[in-house]
Amino acid sequence: MSQPIELLLTVTRGAPETLGAQIETQLRTTIRDGTLRAGARLPSTRDLARQLGVSRRTVVDAYAQLSAEGYVTLRQGARPHVAGNATAVDPLEHEPRARYDFRPSVPDVSTFPRTLWLRSVKAALGVMSDADLAYGDASGIDTLRTALAEYLGRVRGVAAEPARVMVTSGYTQGLGIVCRALAASGASRIALEDPGDPEAAAIISRAGLQAVPIGVDAHGIDVARLAAADADGVVITPAHHHPTGVVLTPERREALHAWLRDRDAIAIEDDYDAEYRYDGAALPALQGRDPERIVYAGTASKVLAPALRIGWLVLPRRLVEVAAHEKLLADRGTARIEQLAFAHFLTTGGLDRHLRRMRKVYRARRDALVAALAEELPGARVRGIAAGLHATVELPDMDEAAVRASARERRVDFELLGDYRLGDNALPPALLLGYANLSEPAIRAGIRVLATGLVHDGDPGSGQSASAP
Repeated sequence: MSQPIELLLTVTRGAPETLGAQIETQLRTTIRDGTLRAGARLPSTRDLARQLGVSRRTVVDAYAQLSAEGYVTLRQGARPHVAGNATAVDPLEHEPRARYDFRPSVPDVSTFPRTLWLRSVKAALGVMSDADLAYGDASGIDTLRTALAEYLGRVRGVAAEPARVMVTSGYTQGLGIVCRALAASGASRIALEDPGDPEAAAIISRAGLQAVPIGVDAHGIDVARLAAADADGVVITPAHHHPTGVVLTPERREALHAWLRDRDAIAIEDDYDAEYRYDGAALPALQGRDPERIVYAGTASKVLAPALRIGWLVLPRRLVEVAAHEKLLADRGTARIEQLAFAHFLTTGGLDRHLRRMRKVYRARRDALVAALAEELPGARVRGIAAGLHATVELPDMDEAAVRASARERRVDFELLGDYRLGDNALPPALLLGYANLSEPAIRAGIRVLATGLVHDGDPGSGQSASAP
């Protein structure tokens, strides 16, 4: 690098904020208010540590967090600088961002394959006819439905004929379409996992159906309770339960298939992050065993980015027509240019390559989270990490409300298992910590800050090694 450069920045020992937090806050503010403009050079970590009289690790972690938030660009062998897309905003008009955003199920959108996607969009526009730019089949463009049928059969064992594939504007819309189709077909009660997604319960209710919470334990959804619930269908996440991370056991799978046959019921299989499995072989989708009683639902939100509003359903034959009518009324079809671009991205191997890359990235971040928890919170029990984008972390004698309040003071964001309680299922106090959207240094720094708050306000437990059964 060239000669050291100076930066007007100070830190105060003994202040409420840590030294690293003070560095982050001052840099974030000067970037937001335009004092430091896009492209402005910053001192190296070594130079800034020397100027401020702090450890280099403190500056490395601060820069890593600002990089994760999109304020700073870091490249090996190059001087750090303010990111080109960092824009000046009025800090009075915005709540301060979390320093460490551990919210679950949030992918790293900075890794979106922009160049490949632009190539796919260009290819799609190059082959689109004038007719393709008009209204078409609300269930989706044939090219994408065919590509999805091939892909899902290959990687998830889904029995998918293109005519039974529906392209949706994300999973939320897909679930709403299925629920309204079930209501139109005479259903009245739909079960869902407890703990589970509160939005799913709201979607079920909005369709005029009664949502019935069914407890989940270490083996998955309690099928015996499901059988006694007089439900017409069930929403499940069998490959990696959201939020606990447990996998539906073979015995429960068999019991669920038996219940579907005996009840002639419908299951909606939310396969939201099955592509991200790190330990052991991937489990095939339930739908492949009983395609006439199971709706398979997936989305591009976790594998690429939520901004790409593309999801998919694979429907039993009895629901194809009524679901197509509901989709037509919803929006007359998902954006067609994006559909053709996604079809090109699938068929040219773009998604396969992206997933191979991100599995390595996310696995390294998961390992960093587990290691940081073992070091900083040795009493933690870490669950649900064989797959997905988050871990469930149980802490003995934890007061969830106190932990949340302490973390907010330190601007650490996460969710609690209690946030997902839908019924009377007894749940242990636990944190839900996403690791996909943070760099490894930021994960270590964030867990350190979280642990400091827990110790300061009352350590929920220590003396045991962190475990990940």
